[in-house]
Amino acid sequence: MIKVGPALMEHAEQLERERGIPRDVVLSSLKEAMLAAYKRYAKLETLTGFECRLNEKSGEIGIFELKRVVEELSDPEDVELDEEGEEIPREPEILLKEARKIKPDVELNDILEIEVTPDEFGRIAAQSAKQVITQRIREAEKKLVQKEFEDKRGSVSTAVVQRIEGRNVIVNIGKSEAILPPREQLPSEYYRVGNKLRVYILDLKDSGRVPQIIVSQAHPAMVKEVFELEVPEIEDGLVEIKSIAREAGYRTKVAVVSHDPDVDAQGACIGTRGSRIQAIVNELKNEKIDIIRWSENPVDFIINALAPAKIIRVLLIHDPRQARALVIVPDEQLSLAIGREGQNVRLAAKLTGFKLDIKSISQIEHEGGMAYFEQLAAPPADFVPEGAEEGEFFEAPPEAGESELALVAAGEFSEEVAEEAPHADTGHEAEASTEEAALDDAE
Repeated sequence: MIKVGPALMEHAEQLERERGIPRDVVLSSLKEAMLAAYKRYAKLETLTGFECRLNEKSGEIGIFELKRVVEELSDPEDVELDEEGEEIPREPEILLKEARKIKPDVELNDILEIEVTPDEFGRIAAQSAKQVITQRIREAEKKLVQKEFEDKRGSVSTAVVQRIEGRNVIVNIGKSEAILPPREQLPSEYYRVGNKLRVYILDLKDSGRVPQIIVSQAHPAMVKEVFELEVPEIEDGLVEIKSIAREAGYRTKVAVVSHDPDVDAQGACIGTRGSRIQAIVNELKNEKIDIIRWSENPVDFIINALAPAKIIRVLLIHDPRQARALVIVPDEQLSLAIGREGQNVRLAAKLTGFKLDIKSISQIEHEGGMAYFEQLAAPPADFVPEGAEEGEFFEAPPEAGESELALVAAGEFSEEVAEEAPHADTGHEAEASTEEAALDDAE
């Protein structure tokens, strides 16, 4: 047998501790490698009847040929076939008188173990073992990564920054490494090796030798998970998050509704003296959070979503292609409704699923008056909604469909209006935009 020493066992235990690869996988890989190397060395067609034995205590490893002791050898022409017609490998045999030359006390039908490890086999075996063990470790790592991803997918996990490669941040999420790409990072976060982060387990990218787990700090679901951790009423189902619109690192709007008349949804999320919402803001690195009261009535929901701006009127625009609404605000509230660089209306549009067009009273009067826009908002006289009988009364277009987080692409406010918005309280600069540009706002 070949002496490999205790270093192999120590290495196998280290791999199990540090990388989660079972010790048995390493040792069985070594045995497979030794057999593969011996097959090439001895120029064998099959390894039937050969085994690799490892003595973990002594640190010795060797190849053994196993033969059944018989009184008469089987006829080589007697071939047994399996169900698919393939030849079943014949068990190696040895005559009793030959077996007793090797082991005097052997009996008929015993299995005689004959060591066949070549004396010069060490270097050849080592090279082969290295290749096979490396391959088996990669396969084990791949399975480990896939299992960890399946166990944690769609949840928030604590991660530790391991290293930084270019703009990518490599983090450890337990037994596996994950990658935090630039698009999923917070703009306000400063990443340093050793820092602890809260990340959302987003995806598994199966490329290269080992698949990569993709994590995120910018995904809207990250907000949902943090709310569930901090607000027991959400975890218990008394309060539900209906939709989320997020611009990671800057501002998020969360629409909530209560399923218990004794529980106020907004109050539950804010907590006593703002304790809960402050904990959430701290977890999200001081990202501003707006708690919005959800409503089945789309007009009320739009008004709530545009808070803190005061809304005069909301007209639901008839458009079979998408949900649209015209929002009318006082002149001095236009810039507030739009928000800095269009952020408030953009998030409100994503939250509600409506394409929102914000106009001030001065713009309405300049472009035809309220009656003109009411006429635009009304459906044609012969319009019959899908599934309705002709002549049936139709009040308003149906609400935008909801996805899991209602992240409906509602677009951005046009650059022209966004630039003029901060000065729109006078009611003059905003009038310079055309009706077409205004209707494209918050696309």
